[in-house]
Amino acid sequence: MNIILSDLSAHKKFLPLSYTRSIAEFRVGILTVKEKWEKYFNSNVCIKTEDYLQPKYLLNVENSNTVIYSAIIPDEKLVEAILSLNHSKLIKNNELIAYNTGADIDNVPEKSVEYNADIIMLKSNTDIFTLNGICIEKDFSLLTSELKSATISKTNTVFGKNPIFVGNNCFIECTTINTSDGPVYIGDNVKIMEGANIRGPFAICENAEVKMGAKIYGPTTIGPYCKVGGEINNSVFFSYSNKAHDGFLGQAVIGEWCNIGADSNNSNLKNNYAIVKLWDYEKEKFISTGLQFCGLIMGDHSKCGINTMFNTGTVIGVSANIFGAGFPRNFIPSFSWGGHAGMTEYNIDTAYEVMTKVMERRNLTLTDIDKNIFKNIFHFSAKYRNF
Repeated sequence: MNIILSDLSAHKKFLPLSYTRSIAEFRVGILTVKEKWEKYFNSNVCIKTEDYLQPKYLLNVENSNTVIYSAIIPDEKLVEAILSLNHSKLIKNNELIAYNTGADIDNVPEKSVEYNADIIMLKSNTDIFTLNGICIEKDFSLLTSELKSATISKTNTVFGKNPIFVGNNCFIECTTINTSDGPVYIGDNVKIMEGANIRGPFAICENAEVKMGAKIYGPTTIGPYCKVGGEINNSVFFSYSNKAHDGFLGQAVIGEWCNIGADSNNSNLKNNYAIVKLWDYEKEKFISTGLQFCGLIMGDHSKCGINTMFNTGTVIGVSANIFGAGFPRNFIPSFSWGGHAGMTEYNIDTAYEVMTKVMERRNLTLTDIDKNIFKNIFHFSAKYRNF
């Protein structure tokens, strides 16, 4: 069976994180959505997304294809229902979940099957951190059921009712790990330095690093090759991003290649305890999240200087550079340069130079495909840069 994860028409709903990736590549729990489906199907799946992003992904189309909405989190019962589709669509509460069709993958069958079981679906970027705990638990079982954990050093203090899994070639010394509220997953080649205090549910993926004295509250995920320190609460880092110094980050989602300067903080609770509003790209206005705790959404390649202060419910686009005293605005468009004192447009050629240097430090290359994607984002986001 050929499986295609499709963003359908939801791309705009998940900006700025979906500016640079399909929803299928969002990390929630331990794995990305795509990695979860590949585990359940035990095979590769492909991605259908926006035209400007599609060159980044292989799209294989066969005579028979099963298309799944890429914001759906899989489980065994759902996979079974999808496998049984035959030129029909699976729906729940009038929302399209998946469909089986022929070579024309945009042809959604009229015949429908109602799915009656519970389902986990991302409906906004805040779901990435609000659903992170349950997704860590599901991914933990999926990943570790047939694996043996490495032994953790006796210099560490580990307690709690839930399990801990440690990958290969890790350095973990003189840390405290509490699994009372959820499991702790530690991937291969992870470094957790002395004095770190970690509470589950918690996941740190391969080649990531926790600095000395860090305080991390679950449910939190540190993606591959990230470096974190300071105080972190219920946040998700996608990959290759750094918050290596002191400062608080809570109820936040940080994309790829971001850097948060020393002693920077985000507010995750308004002084009047009101429900937080976030900028919505689809509706082009601030809308209620329904959440009392909501911090920061930061798109790829964005950075902030030391001592930056972010208001509750701040949304930062792609390749923004924020610095200076005072609170910057709580919606910062892509390719913005500045802060509270004022902002200007960030020259795209200068942005390419910085991206290239940052990626070269991790032995990766900014490709022509990448540049074309950022060129499109620069164009799409121009209307917001009315400084």
